[in-house]
Amino acid sequence: MASSKADGKRRLKEMTEDEEEEDDEDSSTGAIGFGDDEKKKKGKRGPSGGLPLPGCQVENCTADMIDAKRYHRRHKVCEFHAKAPNVRVAGLHQRFCQQCSRFHELSEFDEAKRSCRRRLAGHNERRRKSSSEYHGDGSHYIN
Repeated sequence: MASSKADGKRRLKEMTEDEEEEDDEDSSTGAIGFGDDEKKKKGKRGPSGGLPLPGCQVENCTADMIDAKRYHRRHKVCEFHAKAPNVRVAGLHQRFCQQCSRFHELSEFDEAKRSCRRRLAGHNERRRKSSSEYHGDGSHYIN
């Protein structure tokens, strides 16, 4: 059984190598019209790359996102508004959820929390589950 398993792995490796060689041949001949250079051009584009940097989603926010952290640029929210308890986005009073990385209406949050109820419920459920796995059902206490 062990030899057949090894043979299977060897065949799988050979098939994968054959497919890679075929891919290399296709890209070198330019069958599709794109060379390797075109495929590898994915990546960051700087401010001079032609694409404007996204601004903060909050209405009337003029924060400069050029020097913002990657997280804030990705989610289009400046650091100030990511932590603000109440902002105006799309005409609604909202708050940025740290768990979802999205803006939600204020009614979806408990008091001053920065995570929405739905994500907090899931987080607490996972904590309870892992806690009960480690501690058992509580009947194993030694007096």
